[in-house]
Amino acid sequence: MIVRQKSRWLVLLAIAVAAMVAIAAGCGGDDDSSASGTSSSGSGGGTVTIVGYSVAREVYADVVSAFKATPEGAGVDFKESYAASGQQSRAVADGLDADYVAFSLEPDMTRLVDAGLVDKDWNSGPQKGFVSDSVVVLITRKGNPENITSWDDLTKDGVEVITPNPFTSGAAQWNIMAAYGAQIEQGKTEQQGLAYLDSLFKNVPVQPASGREALEVFEQGKGDVLLSYENEAIAAQKAGADIDYVIPDQTILIQNPVATVNTSENLATATAFETFALSPAGQKIFGDNGYRPTDPTVAKQFDYPTPKQLFTIDDLGGWSDVKTKFFDPDNGAVTKIFEGQGIATE
Repeated sequence: MIVRQKSRWLVLLAIAVAAMVAIAAGCGGDDDSSASGTSSSGSGGGTVTIVGYSVAREVYADVVSAFKATPEGAGVDFKESYAASGQQSRAVADGLDADYVAFSLEPDMTRLVDAGLVDKDWNSGPQKGFVSDSVVVLITRKGNPENITSWDDLTKDGVEVITPNPFTSGAAQWNIMAAYGAQIEQGKTEQQGLAYLDSLFKNVPVQPASGREALEVFEQGKGDVLLSYENEAIAAQKAGADIDYVIPDQTILIQNPVATVNTSENLATATAFETFALSPAGQKIFGDNGYRPTDPTVAKQFDYPTPKQLFTIDDLGGWSDVKTKFFDPDNGAVTKIFEGQGIATE
C-alpha cells in the first residue's frame, strides 16, 4: 500500500504501521503457528503482497524471481506471508493486506469470494483458477522400515501417523478426504469409511497446525509415517531429508487455487503475476518444484506417476458438501470422531 507522506510524523507513523502489518503477516491466520514472512526488493513498479499456504513458500521464491526478470515484473517489490491455508484465508478476510492469494484448497478461496475480496469468476479460466495439482502420499523413514504400502497399514497397532489438524490446515483436510475416499474406492460403505478414520486417528499422537509444521515434526523423529503432499515429499528429498514416500493405490487429486484480491491498490501488477504463474513459464517452475502443472502441455514435460485409482473432491460430493458433512465445527463427522476420542478441535 502506498502511503502519501506529508510530514515527518506521518513517515514515522507509516513505519510503525508497516512493522505491525509485517508482524501480523508472520503470525496471523489460523492454519500455521510457524508462519514466516519474507520480502523481495526491486527498483520500483509497485509492491505485490502474496499471502499463501505454508508449503508453497519455496516454489513462490522461484516464481517471484522469474517474474521479476520479465518486463511486467521489472522493478516490482514483493512482500510474502506463508502460514496454514485456513489461517491465511481468515486473516485476509479479517483485513490482512494481500494482493495475490494462494491457498491449499478451494473453500479458503470461497471465503474471500463471500467476503467480496475475490471476484466470483476467479475460476473461469482454462485452468479453473488452480495453479498446481498434487496427490496425497505416505511419507516414511528411509528404507520404509515399517513396510508402509497402503492405507490399511496406517491403522495397525504401534504405527504412529503424523497429519496436521484439519480445523487449521488445508493439507489435513486433503489427507482426511484421501483416506476416506480410498475406502470408498475400495468398495466400502460411507459408515465403513468413517470407521476407518476413527481407527486412523487413534494412531495419530500429535496434530501440528500446518502441513509444513507436520513435516518438521516428522523430520525431528516423531512418527512412522506422515500424510502429506507429493510435492512436499519431493522437496524434502531434494533438501536431503532421510525419507521415502509411497503413492497409495487410491489417492486424491489435490488442486491449489490462486486469485488476485480485487481491493488491491496494485491490481494490474498482481494480475500480471497471476497470469505468469499460470503461464507455461510459471507452470514449468511449479513442475520443477515437485508440483503437477495444471497446464496440460507443460504437464506432459514431467513424468509424474498416475495412481491406480485417482479420485477428486467432486467424486466425494464437492467441497461445499464435504465441508459441512465432515468439518462442520459442531456436527461434522470428523468433529464427532475427535470428540469421541477427546481430541481438541481448536
